[in-house]
Amino acid sequence: MTESPGGGAGGGAGGGASGQFALSSDLISELLTSMRLRGVQYRRVHVGPRFGLNFDAKPGHAYFHFLAVGSAVLRTADGTVHELSAGNAIFMPHGESHQLLSGPDVRVLGMDSFTGIPLSDTVCDVDTCPSTDPNPSAIFFNGYMEFDLGGMQGISQLMPDVMLVDAGGERYPGLMPILTSMRREVCSGRVGFAGILARLAEVAAAMIVRGWIECGCDSASGLVAALRDPRLACAILALHRQPGHHWTVAELAAECNVSRSVFADRFQTTIGMPPLRYATELRMLLAGQWIAQDTLPIQSVAQRLGYTSQAAFSRAFKRVTGQPPGASRVG
Repeated sequence: MTESPGGGAGGGAGGGASGQFALSSDLISELLTSMRLRGVQYRRVHVGPRFGLNFDAKPGHAYFHFLAVGSAVLRTADGTVHELSAGNAIFMPHGESHQLLSGPDVRVLGMDSFTGIPLSDTVCDVDTCPSTDPNPSAIFFNGYMEFDLGGMQGISQLMPDVMLVDAGGERYPGLMPILTSMRREVCSGRVGFAGILARLAEVAAAMIVRGWIECGCDSASGLVAALRDPRLACAILALHRQPGHHWTVAELAAECNVSRSVFADRFQTTIGMPPLRYATELRMLLAGQWIAQDTLPIQSVAQRLGYTSQAAFSRAFKRVTGQPPGASRVG
C-alpha cells in the first residue's frame, strides 16, 4: 500500500501511485545498501524459572533479542515494561540499557558477568540455570550489533528505543520464516548452528528496519517525510548516490521536476535546512565513516567527495564537525 502525496502541480516526480511505489522502493533499496549491520557478540542463554539479566548501554550499537522458548519481561531504562512470549524478537537501535526478567521482583545480574562457552567467533553459550533446576525455563538468542545507516543515519535517530516484533504482524510479513528457523537452530544445536544463528539474526534485524521504513517510520516529519515526498525524494536519492558531485539547487530541483523555488522552499520546510547545507553535512557524515571505519586515507576521501585538495576538504570537515578529519580515526 502506498500513500498519495499532497496535491498541487509540483508533485509529479514518478507520477501516480505506481511511480511513487517504484520511487519508494529505490529509496529503501538505497538505504539498505548503505546499512551496516554486523553482529559483534551473540549469546545463546539458558535461564531457570527466576532470572534477571542486565544489559549495559552500547552507544553506537543496536541490541537484538529473540526469545525461542518460554516467557519473559523486558524492562527499559525508563521503567517501561514489555511482556514477551516465545517467538518474539526485539530490536533496540539505540543500544540503550535494559533488563530481561522472569518477573518484577528478582535479583538482577549483569549479562557480562557470566562466562560463556565459545561456539564460534561471535557466539557463545551461557547457562544460568541453577543446579536445583537444571532444565531451562526460557532460552534466548541475543547480542549487540554494529548499526550504521551511512548517509541516512538521521533516520536511525527517529527509530523508537524498542521495536518489538510479533512475527505474525502485518509490518513484518516475511519475518516469520526467519524467526521459525532461528527457533529451530537455537533448540536443535545442530552442527554449525551458531554461525547460522548469527547470520539469521542480522537478516531479521535488517527486515525489522525495512518493515519500519515501509510502514512510514511511525513519523511524517523531517527526513522521513522527505523520503515519502516525490517532490524531494528524487533529489535526496541523487545526493546519496553521488555525494561527490557538487550539486546546485537548480540541478536538484530538476531531479524532482519542480521549479527551483518550489524545491528550495519544500526542502527547507520538510528537512529543516537548505538543500546545499544538507549536501555538505551528508558529505562530512560519509567522510567520517570512511575515515573511521573503512580507514581510507584522508586524501582519498577528499577526492571521492569531489574536493580539489585535501586542505579544502579538511577545512570543510572541521567547519561542519568541529574537529579535523584525523580525529575521526578509531584508536
